[in-house]
Amino acid sequence: MEIKKDRLIRGTAMNGRVRAFAVRTTGLVEELRRRHDTYPTATAALGRTLTAAAMMGAMLKGQEKLSIRVKGNGPLGQVVAESNALGEVRGYVHHPHVHLPSNSAGKLDVAGAVGTEGFIDVIKDLGMKEPYRGSIPIVSGELGEDFTYYFAVSEQTPAAVGLGVLVDTDNSVLVAGGFIVQLLPGLSDAEITEIEKAVGAMPSVTSLLDQGLEPEEMLHLLLPDVIVMDELEIRFACQCSRERVEQTLVSLGQHELERLIEEDDKAEVVCHYCNEAYVFDKEELQVILDQAKS
Repeated sequence: MEIKKDRLIRGTAMNGRVRAFAVRTTGLVEELRRRHDTYPTATAALGRTLTAAAMMGAMLKGQEKLSIRVKGNGPLGQVVAESNALGEVRGYVHHPHVHLPSNSAGKLDVAGAVGTEGFIDVIKDLGMKEPYRGSIPIVSGELGEDFTYYFAVSEQTPAAVGLGVLVDTDNSVLVAGGFIVQLLPGLSDAEITEIEKAVGAMPSVTSLLDQGLEPEEMLHLLLPDVIVMDELEIRFACQCSRERVEQTLVSLGQHELERLIEEDDKAEVVCHYCNEAYVFDKEELQVILDQAKS
């Protein structure tokens, strides 16, 4: 089976009064499922959050970046995703080994895993002194409705958000993706109703992707007059490195480093975002200790 590249499409419709994004994130979500060994319900929750982050990252410019933290009262704990304007995305879930019975619709119970109480925080680093922070209460836990609510309340921009992850019987990701349609000023009530009807009548994101539809074809279903502006490749990328981990160890201070050398003979640091393990032996820790002393 051909593995399609993850790609995001940006477009406008209705004479520039609607802004739209659609994305395929299958490869990204599968990469992070594999790295974190997430169980199906956890995969769906993390995948939906990563997909939202990919599209919201595409709304940024230059070196700007954002992080999303979904903190519900469900068994997953916190779901975290980070992205930037270059299409780079990473993320993790506190408790990856969560899988619940299907919900009443026969779907993965993401709301049960996330929880129906809690908050979603969006933090944007726009290169200012202070980052922008938006926070909303979780309204459903299914995440599509929650991000729809986020745009209406925090960004004052009505939007429709669709997110989906389809998991295979072997726990791998069959398809993942989503869309965001933002309604800008100047739309008539009739036009807004037309968009709402199209969103309501649209099949699920996962069924469309599973049929082989491309992101731009998804947008054409929602907005027949959509004009594709550009596309962006979406990929997993983590900023961790051995050098950064060394600096973290230096920051532990002389006393803690001496304890690691005496008691453990080594140190292992695992990156939350990519699950990469960095191991430092006794000799390497001694060099880092000498740095900390200087």
